[in-house]
Amino acid sequence: MLSKFEVKNFKGFEDWFVIDFSETKDYQFNTECINNAVINKAIIYGANGSGKSNLGYAIFDIISHLTDKRHDTGCYINYLNANRDTELAEFKYTFKFKDNHIVEYSYGKLDKSTLSYEILKINNELVVSFDRRMTTKAEINLEGAENLNTDIGDSKISVINYIKNNTILINNTVNEIFTQFVEFIDGMLFFRSLDDNSYLGFEVGSGKVGEDIIKHDNLADFQDFLNQAGVECKLTTIEYKGEQTLAFKFNKKVIYFYEVASTGTKSLALFYYWYQRLKEDFKVTFVFVDEFDAFYHHALSRLIVSRLKEISAQVIITTHNTSVMTNDLLRPDCYFLMDKEKIKPVSQCTEKELRVAHNLEKMYKAGSFNAG
Repeated sequence: MLSKFEVKNFKGFEDWFVIDFSETKDYQFNTECINNAVINKAIIYGANGSGKSNLGYAIFDIISHLTDKRHDTGCYINYLNANRDTELAEFKYTFKFKDNHIVEYSYGKLDKSTLSYEILKINNELVVSFDRRMTTKAEINLEGAENLNTDIGDSKISVINYIKNNTILINNTVNEIFTQFVEFIDGMLFFRSLDDNSYLGFEVGSGKVGEDIIKHDNLADFQDFLNQAGVECKLTTIEYKGEQTLAFKFNKKVIYFYEVASTGTKSLALFYYWYQRLKEDFKVTFVFVDEFDAFYHHALSRLIVSRLKEISAQVIITTHNTSVMTNDLLRPDCYFLMDKEKIKPVSQCTEKELRVAHNLEKMYKAGSFNAG
């Protein structure tokens, strides 16, 4: 899992900005939100313009050079911070895997596609180092990679990806952890639960929501999902522009789903498009859902959080909806408050000892979490 993330000189992050998922407390409720002493489910709050979306883009910058998965360039316009003359954005990731193995990966970029340096450490031992500002040759300390040509001058090529694609590593502990690291990155997914199919990572290409639900044979399950969400309906299929897609079934008519669905129902369909993958495909490792409950009623938002708690992947979601800031769903170390300079869990934003009976939403609105 991602244990800690740091970024500097990327978009709105002028100085080092740090989010630490290892800062857990010893709460005895909602313990499923913590895995191996790392926060596994988290919700981020912040005012408009505080950088919540940019934090997601920063975390997912890594997939642009370590995978061949989707990485929309539109999200990465104005890549460097506009307040600095520095021509290098820098990123640091700390991952914690089974048996407490730690992977630290850091790199710098001139833009989305141009790598300046990369450093990879496993359990505090240097495994890969490559600084193009000083040399054209990478240092690689992995058994099985001894015969690789280390002269990698092309700044578009990640040395990590180069190793992954050109070696059969010896079976040992360090190499197994290296493989876990690259597989974790392959399984990362960012999406926005809005009225478009904007996403980063996990898949190559994109599909239409209605046709995709039918293809996965999830029409009945999607109908049940909508009914549970308060959208009372019956669904069927209809041919629309030469393809079988979703439709509402009324007593006397069948109508194309997107002709009559409300904005909130369309948003639910997009959420379900991804949710069917999250609950069925264990290759998904990390999920960042930006503005997850746009257009949702507060009761529906709680339902979506409950559904996301059930999946195995590490999940980070952003919202403005304080009704889901409750110990009924998560816990104080899993709710993060963000501004332009910092981000901290509410458990660190008050001197009070927070308990399960505390009303976190009421405390937040009263200004009780300003001490952080």
